[in-house]
Amino acid sequence: MGYINTTQSKTAFDASDVSLLGKVNLMNLFASYQGQPRVFEIETVVGMGWLHYYVNGDGDENSWSTRFGLNFNFNLGESKAWTLGIKPAIVYDMQGDYNHAKSRFNANNAAFELTAGLTYHFKTSNGTHHFAKVKAYNQAEIDDLNSSINALRSEVNNKDGELNTANQQINGLQKDLEECRTKVVPVETVVNTARVPESIVTFRQGRSSVDASQLPNVERVASYMKKHSDTKVIIKGYASPEGSAEVNARIAAARAEAVKTILVNRYKINASRITAEGQGVGDMFTEPDWNRVSICTIED
Repeated sequence: MGYINTTQSKTAFDASDVSLLGKVNLMNLFASYQGQPRVFEIETVVGMGWLHYYVNGDGDENSWSTRFGLNFNFNLGESKAWTLGIKPAIVYDMQGDYNHAKSRFNANNAAFELTAGLTYHFKTSNGTHHFAKVKAYNQAEIDDLNSSINALRSEVNNKDGELNTANQQINGLQKDLEECRTKVVPVETVVNTARVPESIVTFRQGRSSVDASQLPNVERVASYMKKHSDTKVIIKGYASPEGSAEVNARIAAARAEAVKTILVNRYKINASRITAEGQGVGDMFTEPDWNRVSICTIED
């Protein structure tokens, strides 16, 4: 702060004052900050500094000063980027004639200031021209949220592990299914004598119905029985070793009955000439899957 020459001094200025100032916004102090500056605000300013006098003679004079003042601020615009300030203050020369008057705050050794200025506030990191109001969080609330987030992350990791395991099982089942679809199951016909045939009817896993591809084997038995009216047939159903004994026994019996039903209903073979028996799990073939059969044996 420089003071324009009003006395006879060796420069254009009477004195200069370099001060360290602090200010408090009275509106925010008593009415709290609302998130943006008010249209009109009052600040109190207090500080102290180095006071230097430019005088004629052998040398200048140095002293120290105190400052008390107010800032009347008018914040302009919707974004409050501009502030028009009117700033009255009183500055005391704390050295003055202290040895005579014995008072540091002597009005005779003070100057009254009245300044005005226009201030532009640059944007801050929050994108506004003023401070944002921060929401204070409770530490216990933050700890609870962190615990919930960690629990959700753990749950997601567990679900990912379960999903990977399920995908592996699905891929394995799809591979097994494809192998079953492409596997060629040989159909064998066993003849005990030159005149009495034996026919084998194969089944899919878990099924007891006769596929269309196996009907020729059933028809072969029916044709022989029609040509030889004194013959009988024993149909024995078998299952592969998968599953429980109870389920395998039921499927084996159902496979034998399925062949019998076709002989009776489609080829009109008298049911009294047919014996259908379930034999449970079969072991006739080395490949377990090949034991899902009904074996038809002709008896004279």
